[in-house]
Amino acid sequence: MPLSLAPLGETTVVKKVGGKPEVRQHLEKLGFVPGSAVTVVNEVNGNLIVNVMESRVAIGRDMANKILV
Repeated sequence: MPLSLAPLGETTVVKKVGGKPEVRQHLEKLGFVPGSAVTVVNEVNGNLIVNVMESRVAIGRDMANKILV
């Protein structure tokens, strides 16, 4: 399922990162690599705040839809 549908507060594991190569590279630099743990902290108007690799990152819904957990 895409990260945008993950329940709040539940830790999930990244299975795959989709999108164009430059989008995948950007997300990987933020820590969204297969096997990494991700927790959705909050959702505001479709945008997500997530914990990934001991950092908090804000991403838009379109980016969250490219991350499969």
